[in-house]
Amino acid sequence: MNLHEYQGKEILSSFGVRVQRGIVAQTADEALAAAKKLTEETGTGWHVIKAQVHAGGRGKGGGVKLAKNLDEVREIADQIIGMNLITPQTSAEGKKVHQVLIAEDVYYPGDSEPEEYYMSVLLNRGTGRNMIMYSTEGGMDIEAVAEETPHLIFTEEIDPATGLLPFQARKVAFNLGLSGAAFKEMTKFVTALYKAYTDSDSSLFEINPVLKTSDDKIMAVDAKVTIDDNALFRRKDYAAMRDVREENPVEVEAKEVGLNYVDLDGYVVFMVNGAGLSIATMDLIKMAGGEPANFLDVGGTADAKRVEEAFRIILKDPNVKAILINIFGGIVRCDRVAQGVVDAYKNMGDAINVPIIVRLQGTNADLAKELIDNSGLDVQSAVQFQEAADKVQTVLA
Repeated sequence: MNLHEYQGKEILSSFGVRVQRGIVAQTADEALAAAKKLTEETGTGWHVIKAQVHAGGRGKGGGVKLAKNLDEVREIADQIIGMNLITPQTSAEGKKVHQVLIAEDVYYPGDSEPEEYYMSVLLNRGTGRNMIMYSTEGGMDIEAVAEETPHLIFTEEIDPATGLLPFQARKVAFNLGLSGAAFKEMTKFVTALYKAYTDSDSSLFEINPVLKTSDDKIMAVDAKVTIDDNALFRRKDYAAMRDVREENPVEVEAKEVGLNYVDLDGYVVFMVNGAGLSIATMDLIKMAGGEPANFLDVGGTADAKRVEEAFRIILKDPNVKAILINIFGGIVRCDRVAQGVVDAYKNMGDAINVPIIVRLQGTNADLAKELIDNSGLDVQSAVQFQEAADKVQTVLA
């Protein structure tokens, strides 16, 4: 589950990570009030107005601007709230901005120049260990840094048996070229950041930039936080932070009815039970020359009602040209799934206007094939995996 910047900063702050302070606002008037409050609390005269959407590159799309007085705060907030923000990580239509973060100016003058760093905490799937990735090149696209100057990206892997050790936090600060008070501040920052990552059940922390202020404070100026969906059952407070306006509406609807659904760009819809079978089915569609339109796992209880709900969701995609149902009947009986397909077809009538190929294997597979073949409906049955893929290729030809 992705969070907005202001929500991510709330989590970081709760674990003792220093963050750029800010107040979220949904109207220009609220933005003005927030700016006044920040001025009273921090003494800041300038404010940064940041669009709150689930996408990176907001500054490039005009979603991050500096206001040098209160009149500019209201004016800029009014411009950003309600706009469709287009960034390198959004669609061509962009994302509508519903709220902005009014943040304090932390680039104030002092004894030294502010410096920006990049830092993220994530799982290295190759080694099965968490790692801290960091660079002196903060405020830039880390992908560009990796491509053009890979020697400027450092990683620190953490042994799960010991957790982050003090010498590793010091190593991060050393590699970033810090000394004195800034060195000590960075070691505290890294230690608190890693604890926040593990204790919040997150799958990604990305801070770009981490700022060394002119008086050697270390703080998170931005925060991209992703919480592991599988841990939300024990993180009710984090689950309440979900902003469904930022998510694919079809995926949200699928989640509400208990379906695991991910929207893709292809034109062959597949409905399966089990993540492994989903991946295998996706591969077979690709090998047959098709493009998967979705990832849809109906789970181990694929009864008639659930199958019909799945049909209603996948048919909302206007690009669908064929539907492949590939179910292994272990916990669920194949004949029940077949009956669900038949009932859904009859109940939805003209809504189903694309070919359907059904492959059911496992418990009562013979009864299921008989149900499909005798239904009188435009549904083709298959027995072998490859046979199902070949039939998909045939109907698309």
